[in-house]
Amino acid sequence: MSIKAEEISALIKQQIQNYQSEIEVKDVGTVIQVGDGIARVHGLDNIMAGELVEFSNGVMGMAQNLEESNVGIVILGPYKDIREGDDVKRTGRIMEVPVGEELIGRIVNPLGQPVDGLGPILTSKTRPIESEAPGVMDRKSVHEPLQTGIKAIDALIPIGRGQRELIIGDRQTGKTSVAIDTILNQKDQDMICIYVAIGQKESTVRGVVETLRKHGALDYTIVVTASASQPAPLLYLAPYAGVTMGEEFMYNGKHVLVVYDDLSKQAAAYRELSLLLRRPPGREAFPGDVFYLHSRLLERAAKLSDEKGGGSITALPFVETQAGDISAYIPTNVISITDGQIFLQSDLFFSGVRPAVNAGLSVSRVGGSAQIKAMKKVAGTLRLDLASYRELEAFAQFGSDLDQATQSKLNRGARTVEVLKQDLNKPLKVEKQVAILYALTRGYLDDVAIADVKRFEAELFLYIEENHKGLFDTISQTGNMPADEEWKTAIEGFKRTFAPSN
Repeated sequence: MSIKAEEISALIKQQIQNYQSEIEVKDVGTVIQVGDGIARVHGLDNIMAGELVEFSNGVMGMAQNLEESNVGIVILGPYKDIREGDDVKRTGRIMEVPVGEELIGRIVNPLGQPVDGLGPILTSKTRPIESEAPGVMDRKSVHEPLQTGIKAIDALIPIGRGQRELIIGDRQTGKTSVAIDTILNQKDQDMICIYVAIGQKESTVRGVVETLRKHGALDYTIVVTASASQPAPLLYLAPYAGVTMGEEFMYNGKHVLVVYDDLSKQAAAYRELSLLLRRPPGREAFPGDVFYLHSRLLERAAKLSDEKGGGSITALPFVETQAGDISAYIPTNVISITDGQIFLQSDLFFSGVRPAVNAGLSVSRVGGSAQIKAMKKVAGTLRLDLASYRELEAFAQFGSDLDQATQSKLNRGARTVEVLKQDLNKPLKVEKQVAILYALTRGYLDDVAIADVKRFEAELFLYIEENHKGLFDTISQTGNMPADEEWKTAIEGFKRTFAPSN
């Protein structure tokens, strides 16, 4: 077959006519080393700290160490298919997550991808996971209560909207239960809740989700989960993803509650990451910036000023202690960042006092400004009563011949402990808490047998609902305390009908 020169020249002319000059510059690097979820990449000279990159198999990574000859990148997903010599593309984007109303009721991973099998989440907005906390002038002091529905907390260690209250204790002391009850109590309170599960078993997270679903709390809750089987970078990112989703609502004037369960596991994941990136270790092998890891997260919780819309993020970070040691490295770090702590003690938990709140070591640095007036009035002496009871309890074990004043203090203390006990997943409205605490502090329970206290409480609520509903309405609508005469009439009327058990 002969080749005709005029055909070839016609083809070449056609190609030249249709040619469009386009110069495309792509910043592409090469993997020089990979292992343990970390890739070292050469050739990405202009990359930003925290920038997202894409590996040739579609897995994303995040730039962490910017070194002279290479970049240390943490791989956000499976890294088994990434090989030495693979291409790595810059995306030009800082790590971000989808945000918005569409996420409510869904379970997502720290990248904002759904893991609940309910299809894709169609959001139009994203926010970078690292953002600056509101400045001094953009904030307002905490003044609105966040009702947890737990008597021991609302009375002794009140939490306000925009506060950061640490929940600290050994494993299996009921920390997660406190958070779940608080979320359940936000129903009809115009509050969006975000539960961030870090390094937990997937079965545990499933249990939490089912509890929320059963009580209808999933309608206003987002669950962010990075389970124990996920790579360390995802555990490290999970809390930042959670607070970023919350910030979208806060800056639109809404109120958000974010629960980080728990930050000890996040710190351990960050330690693993830092050691693999060859960063120098410090105390307990944590990197030097482990304080900054938590401070830049928790400072993003705030009560915004009215000019900024008045929204708020309330943070409930969890820290797990070993054998009740709250003076260890991570616990002391987080205690110094937060506005108080709720210490759950295993001794109390195993002796049947649940929630196992140690009133002596727990504190709220916001205090009475996070309580309604009625609660402030009845709970004023409660902490002192409880502290003196615990002190006397230790002495009372050594001798039985106690004077009358000591005996009555012990009796009141035992009833206080009994009243502050509460069943799981049964948060109590604030007006009911005020009613039972009023009866307790004014001595109406002193002659009720300890075994009857729980029944007394339940029947008192029913009696007030039916005969003196105005008491509850006054507290729930105005936050003020009804007149003592009304209380006296109601409680004395009820006591005449209350039959002690034999």
